Amino acid sequence: MLQNIRDNSQGWIAKTIIGVIVMLLALTGFDAIFNAASNSQNAAEVNGEEISRYDLDQAMNMQRRQLAQQLGRDFDPSLLDEKLLRDSALGSLIERMLLLQGAKESGFAFSREALDQLILQTPEFQVDGVFNAARFDQVIQQMGYSRLQFRQLLEQEMLIGQLRAGISGTGFVTDQQVESFARLEMQTRDFATLTVPARHEAVEIGDEQIGEYYEANAERFRTPEQVVVEYVELKKEAFFDQVEASDEELQALYQKQIANLAEQRRAAHILIETGGELSDAEAKAKIEEVAAEVQAGEDFAALAKQYSQDPGSANEGGDLGFAGPGVYDPEFEEALYALREGEVSAPVRSEFGWHLIKLLGVQSPEVPSFDSMKPELERELKAQQVEQRFVEASKQLEDSAFEAADLVQPAQELGLSVQTTDAFGREGGEGITANRQVIQAAFSEELLVDGANSGVIELDPDTSIALRVKEHLKPAPIPLADVRDSIVQQLQRSQAAEKARSEGEGLLAQLREGQQPEGQWQAVEAATRSQDGVAPALLQTVFRMPRPEQQDKPSYAGVSLGNGDYVVVRLNGVNEPKEALSAEEKQNYRRFLASRAGQQDFAAYRQKLHAEAKIERF
Repeated sequence: MLQNIRDNSQGWIAKTIIGVIVMLLALTGFDAIFNAASNSQNAAEVNGEEISRYDLDQAMNMQRRQLAQQLGRDFDPSLLDEKLLRDSALGSLIERMLLLQGAKESGFAFSREALDQLILQTPEFQVDGVFNAARFDQVIQQMGYSRLQFRQLLEQEMLIGQLRAGISGTGFVTDQQVESFARLEMQTRDFATLTVPARHEAVEIGDEQIGEYYEANAERFRTPEQVVVEYVELKKEAFFDQVEASDEELQALYQKQIANLAEQRRAAHILIETGGELSDAEAKAKIEEVAAEVQAGEDFAALAKQYSQDPGSANEGGDLGFAGPGVYDPEFEEALYALREGEVSAPVRSEFGWHLIKLLGVQSPEVPSFDSMKPELERELKAQQVEQRFVEASKQLEDSAFEAADLVQPAQELGLSVQTTDAFGREGGEGITANRQVIQAAFSEELLVDGANSGVIELDPDTSIALRVKEHLKPAPIPLADVRDSIVQQLQRSQAAEKARSEGEGLLAQLREGQQPEGQWQAVEAATRSQDGVAPALLQTVFRMPRPEQQDKPSYAGVSLGNGDYVVVRLNGVNEPKEALSAEEKQNYRRFLASRAGQQDFAAYRQKLHAEAKIERF
């Protein structure tokens, strides 16, 4: 084969192929190659700004994690359509970038100090009501972010939130709109109903009708196609007893983990901002005056409440709670870690202004003993070995299942047992047969027709299987005798409903001609749009009916209900609210309508951004 390729590369075939490539290069230009190479790392470009494939992968992983958290045990990753997931994630990233561009063009900004305060005051990052750096790291790591990435993401969210609030908050409505909406919302209606019941039991169904229905719907009356499969199962948990962790390895891991425990420092500060009302020199002079008061023995917390321009901590006496390294600005952190407990710093300059910093307390990390951590350490070390064993066993199962005529040999090689499922159809069953990958493999031509073993299927990160079809149960007609009762019930329901509708429409025609047919009317007075005890379909019909032209000339309509009954409706009157709206009611309606108008404005703004943007997807 290799010699043939070599020979052909010297002949007319190779020359023809090379000629075609040269022509394509001449027509499309070398730029196409370079552009393709430069875009290989990008997923999209929005108004010249790039969205990387890394960002897209992160967004897709985040969506997967969110689905897993929402669905819990019901989450089946095999059901995810990767193309739809990618399109959804990329669409969200493009939308996000457009909004960020809009926020920046509109001059919105969010300061680093405000970001710090937002993080410090977030309940999810606190322990006993105080910010905890270890808790912060744990939460954002579970989300898949580093500190820098999380801060960038949070800043972007705040900018988008400012933009949304800036547009949505400008929505307004007039007094006339408020009154018109309130009048409709508070309107009540007087009506009466005449019900023509669908009498299922009164409908006689003959054998001929049953036979015709059975023949016309033959596909509905067939047993589903089903399979019974055999499978062998690899579970990661089973490998833990096969590996060991030495004392030397456990001690090394213990020392590594306790070395990462960081000291926590509780800081308080007084901030005088620059760049606003005060120049830098004026702010420095002010903080020096405050420092003099501190040195004179004045209470730091009281001075913070009086002078500090940090709204997040001033009311707390400047208290920022406990935090570890990497939380504050470098200048602030350097000064804080140079202090002894109870000591107050000299004025410190940061990008936000001038600070006085007081160290309120130091919280040394509690170092757990080796014995208390040993089970966890042993589990972690073993997990690394188990992962390797599990990967090797999965590869062995893959190769053995491919080569073997059944699953007996792979099971023997790996010390596994061959298990058998109950019969299940293409909609799946219970246990492993509910997994979409298992269903797709079981009903694939390779397994169903060729009788092959499947490849290794990952049910979850800790469980993999290989399977084969043991029995194929093809669809077969269900005898008429087995479905006769259900056919009779179906025909009775449909014919009774049709008869009720026909009779009801006849009554409706008589009423509209001025006749008064016999029947027991059920009256409802002053019904609201959310009236209890009235079927939603009926209530919807009542409020869609035109207002009666005269008091003694009601309007009529009809509606079929879900149970087959037909209801003739007589609208007797429409009642407008008599009392004027109170100031509180008017304000509530105004707030609701303005919010809705603001949301519509923001939606229109987003559409405008999309319409005017230059967006390329790669």
